[in-house]
Amino acid sequence: MPHSPTHEEIHDKTTGRHRRETTPIHARIRLQWPSVTMVKAIGTSRVTLATSVLTCLALGAMASGPATAAAQSDRTVAASTADRSAADRASRYADRRSPDQSTKVTDPGAARPNTLSTPEELAKQKAAEAAKAAEAAQQAAAAKAAADAKKAAEVPTPVAGLTQTQMNNAKAIVDTGKSLGLPARAFVAAIACSLQESRLYNLASSALPESFQYSNEGSGSDHDSVGLFQQRTSSGWGSVKDLMRPTYAATQFYRALMNVPGWENMALTYAIQAVQVSAFPDAYAQHEDQAQTIVNALG
Repeated sequence: MPHSPTHEEIHDKTTGRHRRETTPIHARIRLQWPSVTMVKAIGTSRVTLATSVLTCLALGAMASGPATAAAQSDRTVAASTADRSAADRASRYADRRSPDQSTKVTDPGAARPNTLSTPEELAKQKAAEAAKAAEAAQQAAAAKAAADAKKAAEVPTPVAGLTQTQMNNAKAIVDTGKSLGLPARAFVAAIACSLQESRLYNLASSALPESFQYSNEGSGSDHDSVGLFQQRTSSGWGSVKDLMRPTYAATQFYRALMNVPGWENMALTYAIQAVQVSAFPDAYAQHEDQAQTIVNALG
C-alpha cells in the first residue's frame, strides 16, 4: 500500500534558494531495535497491569460474596420458618386457645400480689382464712346431718313388731292422712284396718291375674279384694291398678271415713266397720293399741 507523500523544504546552499521536496513518510521512519531497558520496562508494566486486574476481580468477588451468602442465609431462614409454621399449625390447641391463654392463672387469689407489708397483717389474714374455712366446714357438716336426718325419716324404724316393709306401708298411710289435713285418730283407724285386712302388706289377688302386673308383697284370695285395705274393684273403689298403689288406697279409705257421720265419737272398730262393711265388725278392735303405737312413732 503506497504511503502518502510528505512535503519538506530544503535549503540549497549552491543556489542559495529554498526548494520543496516530497518524500514518502516510510522513508522518514527510522527502525530501532528495543533495548534491554525498554524490554524490562514493558515487562514490569504488564505485571503491574495483570496484578491490578486480579486485585479488582478479587475485590469484586469479596464484595459480592457476603451478599450472596446473606441471600442464601435468608432463603434458609425463610424455609425454616415455613417448616415451623406448618408444625405450629399441626400442634394447635384443641380448644382453639393460644398458648398464652391456656397458661393464664385462673385462681384470682394466686394471681394477686401480696400487698401486706407487716407480719401482723399476714397473721390476721391467715386467721381470717382459717375462720372462714372452719365456718364452711361447720356448714357442710350441718347440711350433711340434715340430709342424714331426712333420709332416716324417709325410712322409718320399725316398731310394734312390724317388718321394714310393714312400717314403710304404715308411713305411706300416715303421710297420706297428713296431706289431707286429718287428725291422728283417722291415722289410727286406717292402720288398724290395714292390720286386720292385709297385715299391712300390699296384696294382689289370685282372683285377679291383672293385680300381679303391679308391685305387690304377696297375694290373697278374698274374691277381687286387693291392696292394703282389700278394697274391691267390683264395689266401685277404683281400678285394680289404682288400688294396688298404697297412697291411692289410703286416700279412698279416708274419704269414706269422712263420710261417716260422727265417726270421731264412735268406737274405733265401728267407725272402721262403717267404711269396710266387714262380716266381722269387732275384729278391728284388737289392733287399736298397736296402731296407736305405730302412729305415735311416725309422729
